[in-house]
Order: sequence, then C-alpha cells, then structure tokens
Amino acid sequence: MPKIDRNDSLGSDLPIATQPTSIPFPIPRLSPPRKEAPIPSPAPSPPRKYNTRNLPWRITSDITAAACASGLIAPIITIIDRGIIENASSRSPLRTSLLTSLTTLLTHPLTFLTSKPFLLISTLYFSTYLTANTIDTLTTTLSPTTIPPQTTHSGPAKFLATTAVNMSLSLYKDSHFTKTFGPPATPAAALVPKVTYALFALRDSMTIFASFNLPPLIAPLLPLSEGVERHMSRASAAQFLAPAGIQAFSTPLHLLGLDLFNRQEGGVGCRSRARRVGRDWVGSGLMRVGRVVPAFGVGGVVNLGVRRRMMERCG
Repeated sequence: MPKIDRNDSLGSDLPIATQPTSIPFPIPRLSPPRKEAPIPSPAPSPPRKYNTRNLPWRITSDITAAACASGLIAPIITIIDRGIIENASSRSPLRTSLLTSLTTLLTHPLTFLTSKPFLLISTLYFSTYLTANTIDTLTTTLSPTTIPPQTTHSGPAKFLATTAVNMSLSLYKDSHFTKTFGPPATPAAALVPKVTYALFALRDSMTIFASFNLPPLIAPLLPLSEGVERHMSRASAAQFLAPAGIQAFSTPLHLLGLDLFNRQEGGVGCRSRARRVGRDWVGSGLMRVGRVVPAFGVGGVVNLGVRRRMMERCG
C-alpha cells in the first residue's frame, strides 16, 4: 500500500480557506435629537386698577347727600302719607288730617320729629338714597376706565339694590301706618293681607324705576328750549316728571291694597272695591304726586346736587 507523503500536495487543487473578508455595510447616521423650542408662557395680565382715589371722601359725600335729601323731605311725606291713609280708611277727611299733622309740626316740632312715623319715613328715604349713591360709587370705583366720581348710572344693579332696600323698608312702614292710621274699629294687631303687601311691592317697584332708572333715559328726549334749559337742566326736569307721571298707574294699586286691609270682612265684591278705588283715585293720585315730587323729585335733585358738588371738590 503506497504511503502518502504528508508533504504531498494532495488536494492542492482544493480551495484553500482564506481569511474572512468584511463587507462594508452602511451605518445610518442618527441625527441628534431636535430641541423643541419652549412654549412661551402667557404674559401675566397687569393687575386691575381700581379708582380708589379719595374714596373716604366719596363715601362721606354719599352719606351727606342722602342725609340732606331725606331730612328735607321726610316731614312733608310723613304728613301726606298719614293723610292718604286716614282719608282712605274714613278715619279723618284728607284736609283735616293734613292740618292736624302740620299743626303738630309747627307747634310741637320735637314731638313730631321724634315720633315713630317720622323716623320710619326718614330712615326709609335715607337708606334708599344712600343705596343709590353707593351703587354709583362702586361702579365708578370698579370701572376699568377712569370716569368722574360724580357720574350716575342706570343699570339693573342699581334698580335691584334700591328696589330691595326701598321695598323692604316701605312695606314695614306701610304696615305700621296702615295699622296706626287705619279704621278706628280695626284692632292694632290685625294682620295685613299678603295681597296688600304684593300690591305695595309692585307700587314701590314702579316708583323706584321711575325715580332712579327712567330719568337718565328720558332726559335727552325732553323737548326743552334753550331758554328753559338756562333755568332747569334736562336731568332735573326728568327727575321731576318721571316719578310724578308714574303715579297715575301706581295710585290704584296703593288704594286697592289699602281697601283690602280696611274691608277684610267677607262679601265685599270686586265692583265695590273698584268703586272705592275710583272714588279716591284723583284726590289720592294728586296727593301722591305731591308726595313723590318731594320724595324723588326735590329729594332726588338735592341728593344729586349735594353729591356732585362734594365729589367735584375731591377731583
């Protein structure tokens, strides 16, 4: 058997294993992470500025104007209110009641000015005027734009606030007046019907709207000549006309409320009540015009005038 020489080139024709060769492989280049621009935070809104300049003096002006107006009109309104109620209840004729109250005021002023009816009336109108003035001052203080401090407004907030104050105090006043100056046979502890309170509330809402909200709206529409405006401004004329004119519609409500209290016995029909209201409508209506002109006409002009002059002093 032949020997195989290890040095023999057996299989020299076989392929010889070579070193592994590396195949170039493209490596993707990763881009660096993009830095997102920070979202800018909203700029802080500037703090709201309030017009608090001379605020203590402005509050003092509101109180002083309300006190001057209510102190001026309270005596005449006390006399008229008592006369209307005593006349409607057949307790005393209108003229007799007015003369009696006026005599008491002139001969015993301290007794009159410290009586409960007068104190109720003065508190009612002082609170009403002060509420209206306070709403005006709050509006000018919280306004984003600077407006004169003596500016008056006629928005719903003023109507709701003044109506709430006036109505609540007026209902209490009317309850006391109705029991005190009502029919002599009616016991002092008699209850005032709820429908009477409702009619009085509607009456007062109409008067308040015509006294504080309506004048600024109708003032530009009044056909006043230049000669008239030299003596009376449109605002003053509207302050007299609006509350006086509304009495033609509110007086029947007032009389019906009084009649429902004065004649609470059964059997009183609607026609009987309508005749009683119609009987007193003209006289009581004129008296209520004479009452509301001082209350919201003269009183309104005095309140606005004193407040405006004091506000102008503080700039």
